[in-house]
Amino acid sequence: MFNDIDLNHPVKEGTMNHLRRFAVVTIVLILASTAWGADAPGTWKDQAELAYVDTSGNTDVTTLSAKNKLTYQFTDRVTGLWKVEILNGKSDGERNAESYFTELRSDYACTDLLYYYAQASWLKDRFADIDSRTVLGAGSGYKFLTGPKHHLVGEAGLTYTIEKLTDDSDDEYVGGRLFGQYDYQINDTSTFTQNAELFLDLEQMSNYRLNTETALTTALNSVLSFKTSYVIKYDNEPADGTEHTDTILAASLVANF
Repeated sequence: MFNDIDLNHPVKEGTMNHLRRFAVVTIVLILASTAWGADAPGTWKDQAELAYVDTSGNTDVTTLSAKNKLTYQFTDRVTGLWKVEILNGKSDGERNAESYFTELRSDYACTDLLYYYAQASWLKDRFADIDSRTVLGAGSGYKFLTGPKHHLVGEAGLTYTIEKLTDDSDDEYVGGRLFGQYDYQINDTSTFTQNAELFLDLEQMSNYRLNTETALTTALNSVLSFKTSYVIKYDNEPADGTEHTDTILAASLVANF
């Protein structure tokens, strides 16, 4: 879910200074990793997902969502990713679901198991009272299991978050990120996936967010797959008047190009 950045809203000078410094570091990491493999021929991959969604929590609605994940393999070591997610819905002629999310990320593989990443994301979720949440981050990951049936990765890093709510209040803080994902290749066509992502506020530890997804994906042919998923989004300190937990139960058609 995503929020528009209000360019007319005044931002504290200290906030902007911190943001500029952190943004420069993140951009340098992304550009450096990209430049490392810029002369190599690249490979594009795209995954588009259209889903029927049943949500509860801050948003109770039956609607459609769309996701797209574009990856570019610069070299064997360097990968870039651009992700977009949109959720919109109406009930009785009135909009009651509206969220937008986008993320830009670059990974650099030091070894076959160890890698570094830099990422920047933006979220807007009007029905969770989030007008804009920008998160910049960098860290490292490790592949604990690499198949053929079992795959397990873990990531840890630092983040810098700038958040503005719909009541015009805002906040910014240095935080941490922990992520883990387990994939089980059931057979040649079916995969079970479980992931969890934790965002921490290092200045106020009670301010944390946890996102999880449980999914089963079955290939229909070389291009199309059918995916069922259950997403939980938990915010320990949500905006006033909103709920701690959002859930999304989805049946999706996935196309891989």
